[in-house]
Amino acid sequence: MNLRQLRQFVTLAETGNFHRAAELLHIAQPPLSVSVRKLEEELGSRLFERHSTGVRLTPEGEAMLPDARLALFHAERCRQAVADAREGLGGVLRLGIIGSATYALLPELIPSLRARYPQMELELSEGTSAEILDGLLARRFDVGFVRYPVLHPEPFALLPMDRDDFVLAVSANSRLAQRGAIALSDAAGEPFIMYPQDKVPGLSALALLRCQLSGFAPRVAQEAAQVQTIMSLVAAGLGVGLVAGVARLVMPPGVKCLALTDTPAGFQVGIALARRAGETSRLVERFTEHAMGFSTVPRPAQEMDKSRL
Repeated sequence: MNLRQLRQFVTLAETGNFHRAAELLHIAQPPLSVSVRKLEEELGSRLFERHSTGVRLTPEGEAMLPDARLALFHAERCRQAVADAREGLGGVLRLGIIGSATYALLPELIPSLRARYPQMELELSEGTSAEILDGLLARRFDVGFVRYPVLHPEPFALLPMDRDDFVLAVSANSRLAQRGAIALSDAAGEPFIMYPQDKVPGLSALALLRCQLSGFAPRVAQEAAQVQTIMSLVAAGLGVGLVAGVARLVMPPGVKCLALTDTPAGFQVGIALARRAGETSRLVERFTEHAMGFSTVPRPAQEMDKSRL
């Protein structure tokens, strides 16, 4: 039994007439009659009772009809799934995300993505930028949102999504909390909660560089890889911490974030969309094109032309 025979069986069952079924199937009536007879022989049961005005399902045919319709439905679903995957309209996209991408970017991006590509399924995994980049190289992820700039960008295609700056997270009970903004150099004597170099090397390097650009090396009191952990330690009075400005959206009680007035021109700690360089798929291209509609970073015209589908 094959899909062609099942389609012929269902069409004949629904029309009750060989001539009409043959018209709908775009075949001649004799081949249809032969095909149905072979199906009955294969199953060892008569599926139709023939009479002068047409055909009527036998009890065996009645029993077969629901499953035959279901088989055709699933066959069409399989065909559509393959077509959607080929065109990048559907399939599973494995997306690595840093925690700060969940503050503003993803809540805006995902609902619109689902509305535009309802057949596209996202498989989200949170990690550090280093873990996501390693996952891209190991093909555990198809695309990722990572902290930008990246220390070793060569194996990746990186598309900046936003430009952000560090802010200084301080305890609401500290003397610094009386200010609305601060030069980072004014906090040089404070204990700092910094990012561990072995777990988040890129963010660690950016935070250390930011301090050096303000003329000092930070006195590290504690290390923490996650922004939420840094803020909790700040709230406990263990020190101050450099976090991306978007972290203001999830600032816990007991913490105040101060804008920095001495940020050098061009310094940023934004988010970028990362892919493996030199290879992609229609699914990744569709996601990238949609995601970049949420980018706040101007892109060169030639780069935008490349991303159009």
